[in-house]
Amino acid sequence: MKILIGGAGEVGFHLAKLLSNEMNDIVIMDMDKDKLLMIENTLDVMAYRGDITSFKSLREVGIDDTDIFISVTHLQNTNLTSASIAKDLGAKRTLARISNPEFLHKENQFWVQGMGIDALISPEKLAADEIYSLVQQSAFNAMHPFANGQLFMVGTVLDADCKILDKKYKDMYLTTKGGEDKLLMPIAIIRSNERGEYQTIIPEAETEFKIDDHVYFIVKKAGILEVYKILGKKQEYFKNVIVLGGGSIGVKVSKLLKDNKHNVKLLEINRNKAFDLADDLNNILIINGDGRDGELLLEEGISDSDAFIAVTGSSETNIMSCLLAKSKGVKKTIALVENIDYIHLSQEVGINAFINKKLLTADSIFRYIRQGSVMDVTGISDLDAEVLEFRIHENSEIANKHVSDFPFKEDAIIAGIVRGNDGFIPTKDFIIEPKDHVVVFSQANLIPRVTKYFK
Repeated sequence: MKILIGGAGEVGFHLAKLLSNEMNDIVIMDMDKDKLLMIENTLDVMAYRGDITSFKSLREVGIDDTDIFISVTHLQNTNLTSASIAKDLGAKRTLARISNPEFLHKENQFWVQGMGIDALISPEKLAADEIYSLVQQSAFNAMHPFANGQLFMVGTVLDADCKILDKKYKDMYLTTKGGEDKLLMPIAIIRSNERGEYQTIIPEAETEFKIDDHVYFIVKKAGILEVYKILGKKQEYFKNVIVLGGGSIGVKVSKLLKDNKHNVKLLEINRNKAFDLADDLNNILIINGDGRDGELLLEEGISDSDAFIAVTGSSETNIMSCLLAKSKGVKKTIALVENIDYIHLSQEVGINAFINKKLLTADSIFRYIRQGSVMDVTGISDLDAEVLEFRIHENSEIANKHVSDFPFKEDAIIAGIVRGNDGFIPTKDFIIEPKDHVVVFSQANLIPRVTKYFK
């Protein structure tokens, strides 16, 4: 499959990295020589210097035999224009990154299709939906549903209240009351060693859980409350929420929260913008002020707030304001960060969750274009790894075999199976059948081989 990526920024780079694991024919196109050189030196892809809105450049790079053209620059109009031109010049499918979510409205789809664009991706909408989901699940800093919500991947940090501290994995098999069904499976642990370096542990029978471990689980829908129990937590409803930043993400999150009966205060530092927001969002309290101002936050009831969400255009402002909110007793803090490298700091600095819309965008696009039987995929931001959902076919190599026959014992795990409307956390003797949906955790270097096994 030939895939042309327009834009060599962080979204384009991350997407190219994911796709290069699939051994696709990847071309990435941009006008920035330095970015292209870095990509050529890092990834096994072809870099081409050119304007993605140029008919000449697109023809030179072979747009007429391109299976998928993906435009992911930070400029919406450039993405829409280049995707339309690419389709006209022969690209089989086109995807474009947008910043205005109005393009996603049903009444506007006819216009989008008329431009020859097959799919649109809105990083702002993806980030808002992710933040809203994390507000609803008080103990988790990562969450992703699989197979229509029959299974979930959740991430959390173990603190002193956790019931499984210093216990071994083999001793924590949580089951239903009848003891027949496992409810969850830990798939990865991120742990800091004595030198302050983070190591990844794939849990085995003798693996012990330690305080401050960042643990990812695959959980049955019926097992979500059990995760709260082993964490020593109660699922809390965050009634009072402060949102910092009146951009598109802040507005979208505020609306989602307000529509679901949360009390929302939206802080915006720009006075004129704050007044405009007050006119547009008459059911949300708009405050003109700086979220890094401790006195202002105290005046606006930060101590009585359950969650604080910082989504300004400055990562540093978001991080500092979340730390300030945390120091005032806010239970959950979520910060939007632009730099992907910041993602790894969330566990260190004490902020509950970091959101990076570029990673969300790349993963979302990835779901559109995975080969074979992949139905869904989500990256684990702290790890060079992914969780994938496969649909099993009659001729799949794993069909009618036991889970124990899965050959990738150390770096990939079959963690969940959905059959019909039922989710299972499989034991080793579970037999995988055609039409099953199988959820697999895999280190990035194994993904091509794992994907081939499920085709």
